Amino acid sequence: MSIATKTGDDGTTGLMFNRRVTKTDLRIAANGACDELNAALGLARAWNEDPFVTEPLLAIQKELVILMGEIGCMAEDRDRYREKGFQFVEPAMVEQLTGKIEDLERNHKISYKHWATPGATKASATLDHARATCRRAERAVWAMREGGLPVSDAIATYLNRLSDLCWLYARWVETQAGVA
Repeated sequence: MSIATKTGDDGTTGLMFNRRVTKTDLRIAANGACDELNAALGLARAWNEDPFVTEPLLAIQKELVILMGEIGCMAEDRDRYREKGFQFVEPAMVEQLTGKIEDLERNHKISYKHWATPGATKASATLDHARATCRRAERAVWAMREGGLPVSDAIATYLNRLSDLCWLYARWVETQAGVA
């Protein structure tokens, strides 16, 4: 089976359970932004060598797949989605991100004053890029909500918390590199 299905040649794309929507659908915009975020986190993982950063980023990338699956499921298919064994973003996932933020702020000496200018190191720049991409994904999710499409509070909060975590990881990486 080829990756080129040609089913999108008419300006539509697929959601879960063979549902078709236009490529400009708010769900597709949100999932596209989350897909970009996942790629940005992969880049950050490739440029950072410390498992303190890379291991949580890999786990987050896997959680983003769960998040994108939930976004790509129409409201009327949610029960079926769960019955098929698919997961939803849960508050516990948000709490894990919050815990990582609290750990960084309390237990790791991070040097920063005010806002940071991205690019002090290649590794931190990738994390800042992921943060900015995460903010775009967050805006797309809020646009879905404002457009009347179901988005859980957990998804919206998850993305907000993730952008904060990316910012802190970038500052931590800079601190480890001796950049003030």
